[in-house]
Formats: sequence, structure tokens, C-alpha cells
Amino acid sequence: MPAFFRIIPYDDRYRDDMLFVVLSAKDALGRVPRLNADLLDVKGNYLDQGDGFFLALDEGDRVVGCGGFNRIPGTDEAFLHRLFVKPGLKRRGIGAALLDACEAAMRAAGIRVSRVHLGEPRDQWFESYAFYPKHGYGEYEPRYMKKEL
Repeated sequence: MPAFFRIIPYDDRYRDDMLFVVLSAKDALGRVPRLNADLLDVKGNYLDQGDGFFLALDEGDRVVGCGGFNRIPGTDEAFLHRLFVKPGLKRRGIGAALLDACEAAMRAAGIRVSRVHLGEPRDQWFESYAFYPKHGYGEYEPRYMKKEL
């Protein structure tokens, strides 16, 4: 249980540790633990595009969470992606800190609307459906939420 964590911009030296956290989080939710292709090249899929991706590290310099965003081309909006927290460490502010880092980076990049696509069926994604409204997001169509930044 981390007594301390810090948020940093993505650094490739933490890649394997981050991938393990994502797979563990999916497994803990009863999902097939598969990796999304974008996570295999965060630099190319986020950073090189001018978007953002962040890691939460514990006092032992281990990844305990991650999350990022991609701008929606031709708009002042972006989609949040891959917000995961290590199983057993949820509800300790890690997810909120990652979300705050993403939103601050979006604002700095001139993004005015943050969107998130939620999974289906809803009961398998119950944590997301509970987390985002606590942080000001509202559902605007089934499986989608947004927030004005």
C-alpha cells in the first residue's frame, strides 16, 4: 500500500511495469487481460502526437497507475484513454491524481472538452461509471461522458 505516490509524464523505462499494472487491473475486473496496441508504443501513439500520458509511481519507483489522452483532430476536444490503477490500491487518490494531470495538460494544450468512452456491458465497467461523475463528467450518450474544462 503506497503511503506516497507521484505523477510523472510517461517515461519509456517504466513501460513493462505499466503494462503489468494494466493487465493486472483488467484481470482483477474479470476481463480478459489483453493489451491495447497503443500501450505498446506510448511515445508514438501519444507523445509524438502532441498528446499526453502519465504514470503514477509509488515510493519504490514502481508504477501503480497510468492514463493519457489523445486530441480529437480538428477540434478543441480530447479523449481520455487507459486510466488504470493497480488492483488493491484504488480509492486512495491515485486515479484522481492521474485524471487531474491529464486535465491540466489538456487545458495547457488548449483543449476545452474532455471525453471518455466507457465499456459495455455497464455492469462490467461499474467502476468507470462511478468514477467519472465524481469528477464532473456527465453522460451525453450511452457509454460516453464528457466534461467542460
